[in-house]
Amino acid sequence: MLYVDTKMRVNGFPCKDPMAVNPEDFFNPAMLDQPRDTKNSKVGSNVTNINVINFPGLNTLGISLARIDYGPLGVNTPHIHPRATELLTVLEGTLYLGFVTSNPNRLFSRVVKKGDVFVFPKAMIHFQMNLAHDKPAAALSSLSSQNPGVISIANAVFGSNPPISDDVLATAFQVEKKLIDWLQSQFWENN
Repeated sequence: MLYVDTKMRVNGFPCKDPMAVNPEDFFNPAMLDQPRDTKNSKVGSNVTNINVINFPGLNTLGISLARIDYGPLGVNTPHIHPRATELLTVLEGTLYLGFVTSNPNRLFSRVVKKGDVFVFPKAMIHFQMNLAHDKPAAALSSLSSQNPGVISIANAVFGSNPPISDDVLATAFQVEKKLIDWLQSQFWENN
C-alpha cells in the first residue's frame, strides 16, 4: 500500500489503489552509498532516514532503513525507537556502541568494526560513537517498523517545549537548579 491522497488509511498513511500502483512506487533514489556531511552537526553525526514518511512504498511492510555517518569522534546520541528493533551494520570505521536495559539499568556495549552487526532491542536507550580521531565512520540500520520513531534522550529531557520544570529535573538528576537551567538554555537540535 502506498502513500497517496485517499480516504483509506493503514498505519495512519493513505493507501494507493492497487490498480494504480507502478514500479516507481517501490523505488527511492536514496543514494545511501554517498557519505553525508557531519561538520555542521553539534554531535558529529548525520542520520539519513528511509521510512514511510519519505518512501511511501514502505507502508504496511514493517521495515525501514537509516544511514548514519559519523565524523571523527562523532556520536549518535542516546535515543530510543519506540516502535522498532534496530539491526546496525558497520559500513566503515570502528564504533563504540551499546544499549541500556530497563530494571535493572544494565549497559550492554562493545566495540564493533566494518562488517560487524549489532542489535538494539525495541525501545531500549542506545547510542554509537566513532572511536577514530581522524577518520569518519558509517553504518546502515535496518528497523522493524515502517515508522520507527525516534526520541533523543537529551533533547526530550532538556529541550522539551514547554520545558520540564527545573525543580523536577534538579530532583531527578540530584543536581542544583542552576545546572538544569544552563542545560535547558542550550540549543537542542534533532539529529
